Amino acid sequence: MAGSCLPILGAVLIAPLLPKMQDHFASTAGAEALVPVALTIPALALGLLAPFAGLLVDRLGRKRLLIGASLLYAPIGTAPLWLDSLGAIVASRALLGVVEAAIMTCCTTLIGDYYSGKQRERYLALQTICSALSATAFFAVGGAIGEAGWRAPFWAYAVSLLLAPLMATVLTAPHRAARPTAGPSPQDAPRPFPWRRMAGPCALTFFGAVVFYTVPVMTSNLLDDLGITESSTIGLATATASVATVIGAFTFTRLADHAERLLPAVLVLCAAGFGVMWLAGSMPVLVAGAVLNCLGGGMLLPTLLTRAMALLDFADRGRGTGLWNAAFFLGEFVCPLVLLGLAPAAGSLAAAVGLLGAVTVLVAAALRLRRRQTVALPAA
Repeated sequence: MAGSCLPILGAVLIAPLLPKMQDHFASTAGAEALVPVALTIPALALGLLAPFAGLLVDRLGRKRLLIGASLLYAPIGTAPLWLDSLGAIVASRALLGVVEAAIMTCCTTLIGDYYSGKQRERYLALQTICSALSATAFFAVGGAIGEAGWRAPFWAYAVSLLLAPLMATVLTAPHRAARPTAGPSPQDAPRPFPWRRMAGPCALTFFGAVVFYTVPVMTSNLLDDLGITESSTIGLATATASVATVIGAFTFTRLADHAERLLPAVLVLCAAGFGVMWLAGSMPVLVAGAVLNCLGGGMLLPTLLTRAMALLDFADRGRGTGLWNAAFFLGEFVCPLVLLGLAPAAGSLAAAVGLLGAVTVLVAAALRLRRRQTVALPAA
């Protein structure tokens, strides 16, 4: 659970500091685009490399790869403390995403290995809860420490040096369950990976990631448009919304038995939050919309992950988890690019968020219609 928080640290810690980084590198060519990319490029690297990390997880083992990646996380994550070039900082952030790909894939795969059925659903929800709680803390800490300068929060990446020894001593290396019969089983024979089965869940996860990360990634820009630029205030506002993600994840644990029926309603709830954010003319209303959206987001993430994990056997779990992480973190990466790209046509960034809300409602309606047709199919 603690390891699962490290990629979240990489994703949100510096979000409240983007205005200060923008000011610091104002004279650097392309800084207007490169500073937001510094926030999201770990997600791009994670998304592109997670499938390969999944392959390594299945072949080399979960625990060994997790410990090694956690040890590398600290020196790479703290590199911007000493780098003066914005390009070098972006490059170090990309390398951080490579390490995060291994960490996140290992952690999620281990949950699938250790647990099954409803217990797995509870632990996947707990993973979301821990991630959301850490995001809440990281937003607040990043904003508070950021008052001392935009570089200061990067010291937090050294925490992985404390986690790696614990991982080495506490975690066990899982093995395929022993078979009761002697001799090879047909399931042990080489077989193709279920690409077609995973295509739908991964596509939906990509879109879900755009919905999930809109609030943590874009709230600072939306508040800036309202004239609020203090990093501590931005961090506190985003942390307040993040608390709703925790509440949503707790709610999922009560409704996990209805995950298939839950998904369209959760998407509508996220869309409602986007609508409030679009119409917001003040910080309290904007935060209220963000809270509504994050309440749905807290249920959205474990719902998507549970659906995907249920489709995977032990031999495929690393690759399948890697594909799911790739879809999710690629969605995180394109999230600000999509919204910033839509903003000129929509008239404002807030209007672009409202447009995303409308698309989210359409996706929810399509899922609802598809489920009704699937349920009706046996009767036909």
